Amino acid sequence: MLGVFRRREQFFDISSKRTVLLPLDHGVTEGVLNGLERLDKLFPLLGDLGLNGVIVHKGIAKEWGTFLPLNVKLIVHLSAGSKHGLPPYNKTIVCSVAEALRLGADAVSVHINIGNDLEDKMLQDFGLIVDEAHQFGLPVLAMIYARGGQIVNEFDPSLIAHCIRLGAELGADLIKVPYSGDKKSFTKAVDSCPVPVLIAGGPKKSTFKDFLAMVKQALDTGIRGVSIGRNVFQQKNCLEALKKLVKIVKS
Repeated sequence: MLGVFRRREQFFDISSKRTVLLPLDHGVTEGVLNGLERLDKLFPLLGDLGLNGVIVHKGIAKEWGTFLPLNVKLIVHLSAGSKHGLPPYNKTIVCSVAEALRLGADAVSVHINIGNDLEDKMLQDFGLIVDEAHQFGLPVLAMIYARGGQIVNEFDPSLIAHCIRLGAELGADLIKVPYSGDKKSFTKAVDSCPVPVLIAGGPKKSTFKDFLAMVKQALDTGIRGVSIGRNVFQQKNCLEALKKLVKIVKS
């Protein structure tokens, strides 16, 4: 397990002890989104911005991964499901840990949605991936959301706290969840979690100022960083937006 711990720590700055990840895996779910058309042109520009890692699917890693600067870690996302599928919250494993390693992955990520009729399948996949990844010494980032037929409000603080605990209980090395907005309960959940917790950006906010205000509040709860996608890459100047985000997270 030593390799898992060493590789996980490499995602965090020595001084701030925090990380900024840029998920760019939306193409499987959404198709071609503004900001994600040519990642081979974006990747070379990411090396001097303080970004710690990107999250992509295996095809992007295979074709354009060589354009990613060596100081930016590569996380290969193993889960997939399109918005056209029924039910849309279903996620299935489309890449093995071994394949991710062959592509140069520094870690792998898995998406789990709880509170639905496919929860058992996604949890089983998650458990198997954790075991496989740890055999290779690779950390696992678990993206956990409360979504599906049993969920009324996916931002319910008690549900998000459950997502955090679930990830820790089942062996995740990093846990990504939405920020509930309830600072007190979120702080308690993070404090009770033995592994680093990161927040997702969620749907694109109406203004970038509102988004940064949310991040600032969440940082006070003890999170170790952020994994933000469309609130960065869909800004008019995504590189400038990323610089501002990094400055806030690591200050």
